[in-house]
Order: sequence, then C-alpha cells, then structure tokens
Amino acid sequence: MMHKILKNLILTSFVCMVLTCCSQGYDSTAVDGSCGPAIIYPDYKDVTVPANVAPLNFHYAVRGAEKAVTVFSIGDRTVKFKGMEVEWPLGKWKTFMDGAAGQNVIVNAELTVNGKPVTDSWTIHVSPDPIDPYLTYRLIEPAYQMFNEVSIVERCIENFDETVICDYSKTDNSCMNCHVHGQQRGDLSLYYIRGAHGGAILNRDGRLRKLNLNADGMLSGTVYGEIHPSGRFGVFSTNIIVPGFHSVAANRMEVYDTASDLTVADFDNNAMINVGHVARADKLETFPCFSSDGKSVFYCVADTLSLPDNINDLKYSIVRADFDSGNGHIGSRCDTVWNGPANNASACHPKASPDGRWLMFTVSDYGTFPLYHTESTLCLLDLETGQISPLDCIKGDKSDTYHSWSSNGRWFVFASKRGDGQYGKPYFCHIDQEGNVTKPFVLPQKSPRFYVYNLKSFNIPDLGMSSTGMTLKDARRMFKAESERFTRAE
Repeated sequence: MMHKILKNLILTSFVCMVLTCCSQGYDSTAVDGSCGPAIIYPDYKDVTVPANVAPLNFHYAVRGAEKAVTVFSIGDRTVKFKGMEVEWPLGKWKTFMDGAAGQNVIVNAELTVNGKPVTDSWTIHVSPDPIDPYLTYRLIEPAYQMFNEVSIVERCIENFDETVICDYSKTDNSCMNCHVHGQQRGDLSLYYIRGAHGGAILNRDGRLRKLNLNADGMLSGTVYGEIHPSGRFGVFSTNIIVPGFHSVAANRMEVYDTASDLTVADFDNNAMINVGHVARADKLETFPCFSSDGKSVFYCVADTLSLPDNINDLKYSIVRADFDSGNGHIGSRCDTVWNGPANNASACHPKASPDGRWLMFTVSDYGTFPLYHTESTLCLLDLETGQISPLDCIKGDKSDTYHSWSSNGRWFVFASKRGDGQYGKPYFCHIDQEGNVTKPFVLPQKSPRFYVYNLKSFNIPDLGMSSTGMTLKDARRMFKAESERFTRAE
C-alpha cells in the first residue's frame, strides 16, 4: 500500500512537471533550431518500410520553429500537411500507399526557425516485402525489483488497433511474461501468468489450455522457450534466477542463473521429457529455440561458475543439437556454432529465421541479461556459410535485444533502449537475401508525440501472421481454471 501511495505521489509530481514544461512550449526531444536539416521524431528519415505499415506520424523536434509545411510525393500523388505535427488520417495514408510497394516516397519540408527558412528532404523506401501484421509485447514499467500494471498487448501493425490479451487487473495483480508465437502463427502461441494461480496459457489451433509445465526432478517450472513447428512439443529452459545490482552505475541491474537445464514438453501426452545429457550440473543451458524445419535445437551454454563473484567471466556459447520430432528427444551430440569464450563475449536469445537462412542472437560482454548492457548488439549467423556478421549498422547507443522474425524472413523486430536508456521500444528492419539490413524504424503510433510521454517499456516484441484471438475475458477464465498437470518422462 505504501509503495502504491509513493508511486502515485512521484507520478503526480512528474505529470505536473511535464504539464509545466508543455505550457512553456518545451519538448524534451527538441533541439535548438539552426539552418541545418530538420529534426523529426520519431526519426523516419531514409527508412525502408513495408507497404502495409501504419502511418508514419511524427513531429518536428526543433525549438524556435514557428511553422512547417510537409509535402509527401509518390508518382503523381502528393499530400501536404501544415504544422509542427504530421498525423495522417488512416484512410488517406492507405490510399496514398496503394501500389507504392517497390517505390520511393519523397518528403519535402519547409520550416521557419527563429525567423529563418529551413528546408530539408528525405526518402522513404517502400519494400515489396510485406510484414506480418500483428505484434505482441509486454507493457511494463522499467522498474528493478517491483512491478505494477503489467499487461500483454497485441497490436495491429497495419493500423493502431490494440487488444489487451492479459492484464494484471484480471489476474489478481499477477506478473505475466514471454508471449511467443510458434511459426509466427496467431493460433499457436503461449504466454505465462506467474504466481500461485498461474500457468502457461497455450493457444493451439484456437483452443486454450492452462498448463503446469513442471514435474518431479525439474529445477523449476519452464522459463524461456519455443514451440515446435508441429505444435506438439515445446523446448524450454528451467532456471534458478537471481537478480542483483552492480556496485557501479554502468550496467545497473544484473540477472543470472545459479542453475539451468533444458526440458521438452509433450503437449499431446502431458509429459516433461528429461534431457539428461543437456541437464548437467557443470553446465548452464538456457534460451533454446527450434530451427525453422524443427529438426534441430539451438541453445546457449556456459560453464557453471561461482556467481556473482565471477559474473564478468560468464560467457555463453550457442550450440546446435538434433531434435527427434517423433519422440521429442534432443540428440546427445551438440555442435558449437558460436563460441563465447573464444570471442570474449556472451550470447543469448538465438532465433532462427523462418526461411532457414539466418540465426540472429544478442551479444554482450558477459552473462544472459543484456537489457542494461549498453554494449549489447545483434549478430547474424549465416547458417549456409557459417559467417558471423555483427549488425553494427543498426546498433543504438543503448541495449538492442529481444528480437523476432516475420514469417517471410524479410523483416525482424527488436527492443531497444536507444535514446533515453530507460524505455524499450520496438524497432523494425528489413533484411535481404544477402543479409543487408536497413535503418531501424520505431513502431508507428497515432499520436506524433506518443513516445515523448510514454511511461511503459515494450518488452519482448513478437511478430505474428494472424491475431491470437485471445481476450481479457479468456485471460480471466484461464486464470481461474485448474492447471493441467505434467508428469516426468525419460
């Protein structure tokens, strides 16, 4: 109760400060006006976008600007906006973008800044490759040890429609996390409700089940994982997780495992399949995922160390093992595809592209919690050639992580704290057959100033081809339901 009162007082003070700043015409994203290029926020200059994306609304973040005229042109179509904010009506945007795939949108801007004219122009390339139209994410305050008002949201990328899938208010203020799609299918997905009445909520072919993915002999219930393309199996880690803080402010919070193993859930037979050879006491295994064809499992592995004393020496590699889709067994032989100690770095969150070409993962100096590691970046492994490419061209000034793929393998989304360092936001990139990646652009919002005033992080963004169809009513019903028990199998 006291925490809630203090939080409300702090929030009230913050809101008053924001309103005071707004009344003075102040914008925290604005820069001093000059005769240089116009500054827009969000930055949609020279980006590549899918034709089915929502309107790219923005505002001019320039102090001293008195007026602005913005003209969008494509072919013989032009649309003009007057004012410091560009906010497209959805219908006008859809009409403007009709047939735009493969073409360039030219944007010309004229501003008056401190009495001087400023002109600028940029290009928006419209890719012929569409993106999956749905994105799920957890909305959460960027707190360290407490959470409040957590929800899982599904957003249509083609417009601004949002559906809350699960919310703290319907689950007795329980925490929830990790919504993932299997094969980017809306009707093959899973998320967790934590706590005494929680469970894994599995959506398989539109049927919802509440599962207790735990069995005798496991370290814990399942934590990180992925669903097999067949829908029958899921591969998961079980982790004993310890949070802590650095004594210096550089990386702030650290989260590490004192023990972790892998397990396989057989959803047809309600069985947790023991994987003895990848559940060794001298190794830490985590973040498993399937290959696009379901014949392999990738996961991260490191030597067990005394933690937190040796946290800087915790370097995870990525290995690959065969997977038998007939019985759910992981093969005993594993091949190293990226060596953490050899690279003096650590990997986490491997994700295979749906076309089978790429494996994307996050690299940081150590550990498996890069959320506050400013050095963390995305890397791309070519599964055909074995070539590793750090994606330095899209690296932000803060952490980049929690990525997922679009079903055609031509887009990916990732969460980045770039800019303010506090709030994670979903950014999208196009990738071609050669692995060339375009400039990231943030998820469009209806309000051009949404990200200026937003107080939630978009956590673990995950792309889907179709809507999950899940609602808050479903969340409440599943929260009250009894969990299906799973038994241990060898």
